[in-house]
Amino acid sequence: MSNVVAEAENLKRYYTVNQGMFREQATVKALNGASFSLEAGKTLAVVGESGCGKSTLARLITMIEEPTDGKLLIDGKPVRMGDAELRRKIQIVFQNPYGSLNPRQKVGSILEEPLKINTGDNAATRRQKALAMMERVGLRPEHYERYPHMFSGGQRQRIAIARALMLNPKILVLDEPVSALDVSIQAQVLNILMDLQQELGLAYIFISHDLSVVRHIADDIMVMYLGKPVETGPAEAVFANPRHPYTAALLSATPSADPAGEKHRIQLEGELPSPLNPPPGCPFNPRCWRVLDKCRETEPALEGKGDHKCACFNQMEQPSG
Repeated sequence: MSNVVAEAENLKRYYTVNQGMFREQATVKALNGASFSLEAGKTLAVVGESGCGKSTLARLITMIEEPTDGKLLIDGKPVRMGDAELRRKIQIVFQNPYGSLNPRQKVGSILEEPLKINTGDNAATRRQKALAMMERVGLRPEHYERYPHMFSGGQRQRIAIARALMLNPKILVLDEPVSALDVSIQAQVLNILMDLQQELGLAYIFISHDLSVVRHIADDIMVMYLGKPVETGPAEAVFANPRHPYTAALLSATPSADPAGEKHRIQLEGELPSPLNPPPGCPFNPRCWRVLDKCRETEPALEGKGDHKCACFNQMEQPSG
């Protein structure tokens, strides 16, 4: 029996934007052909700079928006907007725990709300489930009657995680879930997420720009640039042997825990191009130090032997040995 809980094939999301009174409408290709498959109990990390399409992908998976093109299956079923049963299987934890919780609701009410809307549970059952979930994420029973402003950032993110789990989803989309927290608190929240994954068999889509965080939690990685995956593969392989120059640049900017390890910082020139006016050829070519003439004319396909794939005509050298 297949363990795959989510599958995307050439997923696209385009937006039409007005450029002013006398100019034609333009199309922004926010997501332009992402494919992946996600297994129960595994974490797919989606990484890249702001504007690369990570959050657009999150909105499609959580059925907040509909794909322009491509195929998205959850539990083997095609995703359709308004499919309440499917919607319950996917929940999202947002970046900002300060903004994602209702300040006028006590923690107990915040956690019980999904049950109130989606189940026929009575008040006593809802309370019991909320208290059990609080214990799972390391919150105490007395926190049930408190308001979000009475908690630290890390505790608020635990509340947000608990709320996302109240309907027993199969997939959690984690949109930069620790980037608003202090480094010391980040590790605690990541440990909770990993424990919950092991305990409940959850599948995570972990969206982040921070590879030092991703290194701890990801099984597989999809590196995005300007709406497209440029490198995909098992996390171990991508970290040990980045093939795309963009992945290598992102990794070079990641702090290393090994002070003796050699560090060659790759400075990227220029800004991320506008999605309204992407460059011809490889989208990364204006910033790439390994650019060939071919790269300026033709867009490379995402390909490779085995699971590790890369969209580049001049891939990084493989380490010897």
